[in-house]
Amino acid sequence: MKIEGKEYQTIWFDKKNQVVKIIDQTKLPHQFIIKDLKTVRDAINAIKTMEVRGAPLIGATAAYGLVLAIIENNDQTFLKKSSEDLISSRPTAINLKWAVDRMIKKLSRVNSDQILNIALNEAKEICEEDIKFCENIGLNGLKIIEEIYNKKKDIVNILTHCNAGWLATINWGTATSPIYHAHKKGIPVHVWVDETRPRNQGANLTSYELNEEEVPNTIIADNTGGILMQRGEVDMCIVGTDRTISTGDFANKIGTYLKALAAKDNNVPFYVALPSSTIDWETKDFKNIPIEERNSEELTHVEGLDKNNNVEKVLIYPKKSKAMNLAFDVTPAKYVTGLITEKGVCDASTEGLKKLFK
Repeated sequence: MKIEGKEYQTIWFDKKNQVVKIIDQTKLPHQFIIKDLKTVRDAINAIKTMEVRGAPLIGATAAYGLVLAIIENNDQTFLKKSSEDLISSRPTAINLKWAVDRMIKKLSRVNSDQILNIALNEAKEICEEDIKFCENIGLNGLKIIEEIYNKKKDIVNILTHCNAGWLATINWGTATSPIYHAHKKGIPVHVWVDETRPRNQGANLTSYELNEEEVPNTIIADNTGGILMQRGEVDMCIVGTDRTISTGDFANKIGTYLKALAAKDNNVPFYVALPSSTIDWETKDFKNIPIEERNSEELTHVEGLDKNNNVEKVLIYPKKSKAMNLAFDVTPAKYVTGLITEKGVCDASTEGLKKLFK
């Protein structure tokens, strides 16, 4: 996808300098900075501090983190410790563990003189696979948008939450991929972008990347979606997911559950876009999904440009007030119209998932 007219992916390996390159998403939308990850600790910190975020991109970063671990210290004990540290860096997104487990399975009992090339090839394959999955998600979701447009013959208004765009994956995105495909096909779409407090990934990232692709969009406060649905100004919702369990229940950025409730009450189709790497086949009860609680400073402070175009962080809460910052919530499958995957669209249920994924 594009930034200032130039094609980018969110992560890549610089073979000459033996570093991993990322777009530092904590600096967007005000600054576009490409950052070098030189060690596995750099990769862990990038995940923890959300320089990279979004379940698929977190997984890819973890895979490249193990490549960096091998460059740093080609030792199985160090590799195992690095894998454990990576998995613990963010608990909710299942792609993180999936990618690390896949890498370790590939690298176990490999000769030390071969291990770096094998690790590099596997990390690249994880990225290439995600690009293809996200492209297919877009093509499958495009059919839904086309159906709405063919009935409406007017602009299709789509509401999304957080950032499940190309910045959260390697390319295309999950929730945004159908939107990008529709836009490229000439279908008039407009996106209602939840700002997504507390980190404002919708405002800072989703709107930013939609602007770069010239997709019409409007940022709204998180609580505005309900009244827009009541007014008939939302044709469908598409969101991403950090973990979808085998029952079709899913965890996503805090506030997603409330959007699903509003959509259900107003008969607005509510879709979840996900690659199969985001499916947790082992967990059967959504109450067992670990919910990350992040630093309360993400709530109490905001960042923005001052009058001199410098990025500044300011306190917006009373100094004595406490704040709780749960990063995710869980939406039960009964509120989901369908799951848009790389293999097709299915019901949010065990039966629906099994039909697509044998």
